[in-house]
Amino acid sequence: MFVATLIAAPGALDGALVESLRNAWGGGDVVWLSIDEAAEFTLADVPGNRWDVWADLQGQGVDLVVQPALGRRKAMLLADMDSTMIQQECIDELAAEAGVGDRVADITARAMNGELDFEEAIDERVGLLTGLDEGVIQQVLETRIDLMPGGGTLLATMKANGAYAALVSGGFTAFTASVAGKLGFDENRANTLLVADGKLTGQVQRPILGRQAKVEALEEITARLGLTEADVLAVGDGANDLGMLGRAGTGVALHAKPSVQAECDVRVNHGDLTALLFLQGYARSEFVAV
Repeated sequence: MFVATLIAAPGALDGALVESLRNAWGGGDVVWLSIDEAAEFTLADVPGNRWDVWADLQGQGVDLVVQPALGRRKAMLLADMDSTMIQQECIDELAAEAGVGDRVADITARAMNGELDFEEAIDERVGLLTGLDEGVIQQVLETRIDLMPGGGTLLATMKANGAYAALVSGGFTAFTASVAGKLGFDENRANTLLVADGKLTGQVQRPILGRQAKVEALEEITARLGLTEADVLAVGDGANDLGMLGRAGTGVALHAKPSVQAECDVRVNHGDLTALLFLQGYARSEFVAV
């Protein structure tokens, strides 16, 4: 048994559209998880024209996900940080303060789309921050970093239902510690910027946490908690997230780069982070307010 979930911005999901698709696919009764925002229905099989329908719905501002109905409510959240749990790329914001914003942002975009080696890209970008005052990190946290909408509700709801949450980033510990604390993550892992005499040295502590380190985090944390990889909901947007997205029971490409979306069956482009709750079958009435 499978379930098809349609998600749009609040008030933007047309009931007639949902009913039409259900009828075309021979699905079960429509269940509204949030009126005019999220609905689902069961299916006996995955429709052969799923991706054609997905592409059409994207043009209407609607996300469509078809997944197995069994086991979709997860016991662990494994999340990327930059452009996933926060709206920015933290290294780009540091670079803007250092006056090298455009150069670093270009490298970041290419690295996240899988065009550059991640470790080489992080070394090159951090090298451009050499001499930046350490205090700028806190300044950026306070003035340039915004949480992604829905993140607090996602964490609060999953944790209220017994889930464990880990933030695993190719960014930096100074940022993950702050974001994890605000949102309620149980642990966080990231890279460490090296500092000497109050200035960034332009180097990152080894080993660099990249794509493989995120997979290792998935393996290590599930083993420690007595969970399986099928129990995990992973979310990210960049090429360095593909390893964990592919291994997790549900891997969500959230507002992701095109090359990342192409390798993921679960894609969220129009909803915020609460879409990850709808995908697990939570109704908005079950959301935990923050």
